[in-house]
Amino acid sequence: MDGPFLGSAALAAGAVTRHELRTRYVAIHKDVYVLKGTRPTGLVRAQACWLRSRGHGVLAGFSAAAVHGSRWIDPTLPATIIDTNRRRTPGVLTWAAVLADDEICTVDGMRVTTPARTAVDLARRYPLDAAITAVDALARATRLTVDAIEDAAAGHPGRHGLSRVREVLGLVDPGAESPRETWLRLVVVRAGYPKPSTQLPVRNEYGVVIGTVDLGWIQPKIALEYEGKQHRLSAEQFERDIRRYDEMIDLGWIVIRVTSLDSEATVRTRVAEAWNRRARRAG
Repeated sequence: MDGPFLGSAALAAGAVTRHELRTRYVAIHKDVYVLKGTRPTGLVRAQACWLRSRGHGVLAGFSAAAVHGSRWIDPTLPATIIDTNRRRTPGVLTWAAVLADDEICTVDGMRVTTPARTAVDLARRYPLDAAITAVDALARATRLTVDAIEDAAAGHPGRHGLSRVREVLGLVDPGAESPRETWLRLVVVRAGYPKPSTQLPVRNEYGVVIGTVDLGWIQPKIALEYEGKQHRLSAEQFERDIRRYDEMIDLGWIVIRVTSLDSEATVRTRVAEAWNRRARRAG
């Protein structure tokens, strides 16, 4: 059986025997089982938590984000649910909260907070940078707009933490494709540079798109690329990147390639050098 399931229901349906349940599966909550060796993920924890609630709760926070398709969720985080049963349970975080009917939706048979309500909760309940990264990923996964999140927050003006929501939304960008891209964007914005465009198409002199960069500014022709593992593990991707960078440089772009070895300080230094080069050339 794939994914978490109720052992009692599987036995009643004849899907497993008691011997199979005991030897092939492991319980992660009372009567909630997964195949032995199952890798914990945010989605698996959310599904198991939903089964544990017997359908009485509403998945929220990172669990709702996982159900909505967000990536990059820390698999060690507990599942989060809004429920009246707040008995302490390992691996489960229960929130006491009031939800309006339009803040709940159903995904794959599970009740979860809507993407907009999920974004509001992530923004107001977690540290700033973690919240920005989480809302970036959720907005990208669900095509959620900042305006929609703002509307969801504005609908409940007395809700605690709305000032934090506004702070988070001022820095959110659904164009980020990974937490490190979010980090890179925040570094340059906090250094005082204009907010860069994300997933910026670069065109040649004929208007043909030659590639897309993670972050960049069209006017000074400065691009920022975060080099993740996929760039190093795929020889084909590596070759494509080299050709793209060479063509961009020929077109007058400065390409700053950032890796996990770069600190905030080194990024700031390299970006400052690029902008200074542009300023000297303009002068």
